[in-house]
Amino acid sequence: MTTSGAKILLGPMVRYVGEDEATVWVETDAACEVSVLGASAKTFEVAGHHYAIVCIAGLEPGSHNEYEVALDGERAWPEPGAEFPPSMISTLEPGGKSDLVFASCRVALPHEDPYNLRKDQDERGREIDSIYVLALQMLEDDRSDFPEAILMLGDQVYADEVSPKVREFIEERRGGSEDDEDAAPLDEVADFEEYTRLYWEAWSEPVIRWLLSTVSTSMIFDDHDVHDDWNISRSWVSDMRANPWWHDRITGAFMSYWIYQHLGNLSPSDLAEDQIFKYVTEAPDGEVSTRLLREFAVRADREEAGTRWSFCRDIGGTRVIMMDSRGGRCLTPDRRSIFDDDEWDWITEHATGDFDHLVIGTSLPFLLGQGMHFFEAWNEAVCDGAWGGLAARAGEWVRRELDLEHWAAFDRSFKRLVKLLEEVGSGKRGRPPASIVVISGDVHHAYLAEVAFRREAGVESGVYQATCSPMRNPLDESEKRMIRIGVSRFGHALARALARSAGVEDPDIRWRFSEGPLFNNQVATLKIDGRESCLRLDKTVPPEEGEFHLERVFDHALTPGWQEDERSRDTGGDADERAAAQAAAS
Repeated sequence: MTTSGAKILLGPMVRYVGEDEATVWVETDAACEVSVLGASAKTFEVAGHHYAIVCIAGLEPGSHNEYEVALDGERAWPEPGAEFPPSMISTLEPGGKSDLVFASCRVALPHEDPYNLRKDQDERGREIDSIYVLALQMLEDDRSDFPEAILMLGDQVYADEVSPKVREFIEERRGGSEDDEDAAPLDEVADFEEYTRLYWEAWSEPVIRWLLSTVSTSMIFDDHDVHDDWNISRSWVSDMRANPWWHDRITGAFMSYWIYQHLGNLSPSDLAEDQIFKYVTEAPDGEVSTRLLREFAVRADREEAGTRWSFCRDIGGTRVIMMDSRGGRCLTPDRRSIFDDDEWDWITEHATGDFDHLVIGTSLPFLLGQGMHFFEAWNEAVCDGAWGGLAARAGEWVRRELDLEHWAAFDRSFKRLVKLLEEVGSGKRGRPPASIVVISGDVHHAYLAEVAFRREAGVESGVYQATCSPMRNPLDESEKRMIRIGVSRFGHALARALARSAGVEDPDIRWRFSEGPLFNNQVATLKIDGRESCLRLDKTVPPEEGEFHLERVFDHALTPGWQEDERSRDTGGDADERAAAQAAAS
């Protein structure tokens, strides 16, 4: 307890970490000054909630720094009687090895039955949470084996699939019924206050809380952070805006995303240059700061350009560009785009330079199974009038019903990214990286695709699409069958013929699945050592004698020089599923 009586509600969370600096994010229950490792920041208030992000400088590169959190000079973290190892900030070591964990799609539910069961055993079942099991294993590991960063590629919270506890809060708070047409559904959040409960539920479980207090995390949003199919088409946006409750929902979504996810993605220098951060944190009181942030959230929703959620980090010799695939879309038919031109210019600028590896994070996979790719490309062409006005209206309905919203359904953006990868890999934007890996989530299965360019393009880098999803929300059997058809030769041939009938040209690249598709709760790790790298995938398995654990699915070298050690060998735990999936794909 501090002298002011303030307590930590959520966090601390280690967010940005560089070679000699870091940021730590906290939410408290009252206004106070937050101190970490000699640095401090005063909380700012939004809608009665109090937050701080502490910027710490002067750390030694490659060092492990145990830390405590003080509120108004009194220790508030670790909590009395804490059973976990000390929270720590581990700075990056120049030229050192790095492990980058990534995945997406995590429904926050208790880690017990019936939620740990399969869907065919109980409709509430979401199986075992992979990030939770990763944290349990880290509690037993040497700190030198911890990942340098966890990259969360969307759907950190499910605003349209709330947990039982959040549902209870919503029902008590609203005091309404399912028949109230002017209110958001009771199993979905309605505004900023209800969003705060989502984040508490997702990040306050003790094991997860320890993990987030110890490993740097970077985050980008996807559709379920707001609503299923968010920004899939202009007609979808029009329909949602017609709902009386939508304005408060989307405003609360952007306000909470800015606070809980976006701020921690920024370096201390980025925070110092961020005008919204300056305005909100320097506002004279909570009423003004809330109004300023609410106005910003409305602009972020209504304007296609002017707000950039994408961000960049350098981790050793690896450049990581995390691209927003949702918030800044242009949805006008015949000129659909995932980005506005200014954001794309920012992305290409940061993809230019000399680095050992380029990692591009995007919540939506750039490359799908080829059958799915051509089907989405066909749909966009039909929506743009390739088969006439009546078919275009039907195409918009199909787009929304079947979630046809990935890069292939935004051909202009797809071609831009193909060109960028070619330019980077051929040395037109600096020394070619040893590997270029597009990492993604969203699709609730995992795979590794190898990309081939035209020979005359002169691409020297190994180029890959690496997709890992979900952390906790697996597909049912019928959904898995549809994915398998989409990656099969039959599905490829059928969808390609359909696309050609609508005037769709073949892309300038080819790709094939080297691993997958694999349908588990799972996490992936990019393991990087100098100019060598590999991709590792681990899945959750039912507990043996009450203990959760991850099981190795594969290690796949991304560069010719990668040397496996004993720990990186395939355990064979998913050998049958891998063989079946690869047979289907071929």
